[in-house]
Amino acid sequence: MKKRLNYEKVAPDAINGLLQLEKYVRNSGLEKSLLELVKLRASQINGCAFCIDMHTKDARKAGESEQRLYTLSAWRETSFYTDRERAALELTEAMTLISNNGISDVQYEKVSKHFNEKEHVALTMAIIAINSWNRLAIGFRKEPGTYTP
Repeated sequence: MKKRLNYEKVAPDAINGLLQLEKYVRNSGLEKSLLELVKLRASQINGCAFCIDMHTKDARKAGESEQRLYTLSAWRETSFYTDRERAALELTEAMTLISNNGISDVQYEKVSKHFNEKEHVALTMAIIAINSWNRLAIGFRKEPGTYTP
């Protein structure tokens, strides 16, 4: 696949807003492991090879188990994830595929049961951010395998 332009180099000011959003999410108090699962799951749905590679590496570095990484795409079929993680993963899928069904009241209540209001906003912002990064990486064909944690 032919690589396209380097958006970070061409328009660093355009990326600054996303970097600020990442900083907010990173400092929000949400668990690093949870954030990496959310980023990885959205990237799987979007088919973003660069981000799947990146967030798998980051999750491993943060101590995530191989078992949980391998089964993430089928998380509903396992007992490896906490109720909090399940609520976050369900919201991740619903928001990533928002045009399919929106966000149901049931999904909203599940998240609200496991996340306080500030955490709920931070989780939502994390999902928005990774979906944005996925679209940039796919649109400009960022090369998978080049990321080093």
